Amino acid sequence: MSLLRLDPNDTVAVAREALTPGAVYDDVTAVDAVPRGHKMALRDIATGEPVLKFAQVIGVASQDIAAGTHVHTHNLAFQPVAGRYEFSTNLRPATPAPTTDTFMGYRRENGSVGTRNYIAIVTSVNCSATAARMIAAHFTPERLAEYPNVDGVAAFVHGTGCGMAGDGDGFEALQRVMWGYAKHPNHAGVLMVGLGCEMNQIDWLLEAYGLKQGPLFQTMNIQNVAGLRKTVELGIRKIEEMLPLANQAEREPCPASELRVALQCGGSDAWSGITANPALGNACDRLVAQGGTGVLAETPEIYGAEHLLTERAADTATGERLVSLIKWWEDYTARNKGTMDNNPSPGNKAGGLTTILEKSLGAAAKGGTTPLVGVYKYAEEVRARGFTFMDSPGYDPASVTGQIAGGCNLVCFTTGRGSAFGSKPAPTIKVATNSEMAARMSEDMDIDAGRILSEGLGVEEMGREIYEMFLRVASGEKTKSEAQGLGDYEFVPWQIGAVM
Repeated sequence: MSLLRLDPNDTVAVAREALTPGAVYDDVTAVDAVPRGHKMALRDIATGEPVLKFAQVIGVASQDIAAGTHVHTHNLAFQPVAGRYEFSTNLRPATPAPTTDTFMGYRRENGSVGTRNYIAIVTSVNCSATAARMIAAHFTPERLAEYPNVDGVAAFVHGTGCGMAGDGDGFEALQRVMWGYAKHPNHAGVLMVGLGCEMNQIDWLLEAYGLKQGPLFQTMNIQNVAGLRKTVELGIRKIEEMLPLANQAEREPCPASELRVALQCGGSDAWSGITANPALGNACDRLVAQGGTGVLAETPEIYGAEHLLTERAADTATGERLVSLIKWWEDYTARNKGTMDNNPSPGNKAGGLTTILEKSLGAAAKGGTTPLVGVYKYAEEVRARGFTFMDSPGYDPASVTGQIAGGCNLVCFTTGRGSAFGSKPAPTIKVATNSEMAARMSEDMDIDAGRILSEGLGVEEMGREIYEMFLRVASGEKTKSEAQGLGDYEFVPWQIGAVM
């Protein structure tokens, strides 16, 4: 079959191969050349008529569209979603797994479980970023060779922390990020480095979150230490004292219920919602059946599909929290003179996605089918077990930073155009949506979900493969992004509010 019709009610189908004008495909004569992955009209569609894919509205015809016509940005327009929601009308709880799956993790004193064993250097402000990077750079693989149980010394630096209000959404989000990384189960030790006079004071964070200093948790600032050079020297000594203690950590069997997986996508294409995202959703369902947690994010990229999630909300209050996020984003974009349809990106459109509604319907598939049991602020600790949602931008580094701060100890990232993303301290598993890109970027892709189309694999079979890789990577198997050293520059706290 040359055309892929995803639902009998759809008015468009996806071209599985490039379509030639005049040729007949599945009883429809192509009017235009249709690139692979793009949409062709299955019947005449009048101006203003909704266009259906996934049995959902992805936009309206901006002009009359004849059957066989290429449907894309030139004749398909975004239309804002209707604000009517149903709550808890599509609840399909996961059937508990008959056996308990395990992985080899690091069990911390507070009961949390890590999948990696890093020492982190966390900065409070951009002014201490250079010091943090210099300290981390000292700990080369050669210097760390005698500590085989330590995965590395990672500096988490950012471009904010001052020139901001000392309260409100932006300040609170940054504090949650710092707290989340300071307490992350993938960190054996933490050194926090500040300047001293910044708005984002380390002492305030310690007081607000009850953090106590000790051998594996230290703080300092450049002004008190008396300069950059002395700060770097002191920081190196502090890390050197932590290394033997961090190296004492050993992996032990832990239940899969201790996994919190960030569900992420970037560089999406027309196949994302057909192959990799539904397969990741199936893997999420398997994890939830084990008592584990999946964390979907990127609020602007579920816009137009949020009604499918409210129907799965465990209760009305949970659904309403999700709706309130959508309304916040509508106001946020409006007051910044933007629109919720600033997506898809040029790369997404080249891959066949036309509107944010179409992209969102595919993106939401990463969350599987089980009830939505929790909705969280950006970088807020995810406490519920099951399928959850975290507010975040659609910008991948900022979104993943929030998910990791919330406690995710693994990241699974689907991509169709080919993203080179990686993260620390939680490793990123990359899932390709199509076999061509997977082969072209074989050094970056861990799994080829395009085999659902190229080899006829089932979504469930691919979902099991992804889930099983969760367990292997959680046990220490390196991902492709880890092998290439990614993750040092992908820490990007979401900056909300004015820079002053």
